[in-house]
Amino acid sequence: MKKRYRIGLGFLVIGVGLWLNNTSLFTSPAAKQATILAHRGAAQTFPKDGLKNDTCTAKIIYPPKHLYIENTLESMQFAFSKGANIVEFDIHITTDNKLAIFHDWSLGCRTQSQGTTQDFDMAYLKTLDIGYGYTANSGETYPFRNKYIGKMPEIMEVFNKFPNKKFLINIKSKRLDETKLLANIISTLPQSQQNNLMIYGGQYKQREYLIKHFPNMPIMTKSSFKACVKDYILIGWSAVVPNSCKNNILLIPQNLTPLIWGWPNKFLNRMAGVNSEVFVTANINKKFLTGSQGMPTISAKTLIDAGYKGGIWTDDIDQF
Repeated sequence: MKKRYRIGLGFLVIGVGLWLNNTSLFTSPAAKQATILAHRGAAQTFPKDGLKNDTCTAKIIYPPKHLYIENTLESMQFAFSKGANIVEFDIHITTDNKLAIFHDWSLGCRTQSQGTTQDFDMAYLKTLDIGYGYTANSGETYPFRNKYIGKMPEIMEVFNKFPNKKFLINIKSKRLDETKLLANIISTLPQSQQNNLMIYGGQYKQREYLIKHFPNMPIMTKSSFKACVKDYILIGWSAVVPNSCKNNILLIPQNLTPLIWGWPNKFLNRMAGVNSEVFVTANINKKFLTGSQGMPTISAKTLIDAGYKGGIWTDDIDQF
């Protein structure tokens, strides 16, 4: 019995130690308020179930609740006015070595043109109506047609219009030349503006190139995200933050947050200590197995009301 008692006491001590090392009950968050990230600025929303990589989401939008479409200067301005702290946008290289801000590979879904963004120069892309294909009633009406002609931005338009705002840049391709072009453009910006940028997407070689040029910038690929999560699960209980989590971006589905060592405050403080950004996203489920869908507004507000001071990823900033 004494041996069993000692073993039981040992497990109890270990359990209490783990709890004390990872509970947030006695830890204040480093941030003063939650950080709201608006995915593609203010965007039209659509059903998420059953989406594929080639689904034309412009053709399945819900009836519009606002006048903005994604990845435009107007939608970014509106997102910031609604309380967004960060706006995410997507980039594509053009034939004249510009970076167009547009989500899709194909132009045929949202515009009156065909082909891909990288088939054309920026001057041609500026002639397109990027609101052309949006419909909420299977093509009976097109509420944004002729309202967004010439509205596809080039990346410097964003940096010039919003010099003091924060952005998350999504690299859509695996092209290293596109990444080098992005790095060259960012290098021309004042350091204060560079400090407001984060980057995700692409592959390992692209991240390595960017880290070489911007060693203090949060930069994420799928592989860097997975490496951080795996390593943190293994050693995070000890309060040690693995090197793989340094200068990273973590998108954590809300229903998985209870599995994170030190969630919320200790984890957020640990990641802030290694210059990594954390954003809570929508619940993961069998139909949706990635972490980049926005939290429903009601869930986000509930989380904020409960005292959460980390990042929140939203697809409907207009509801805040």
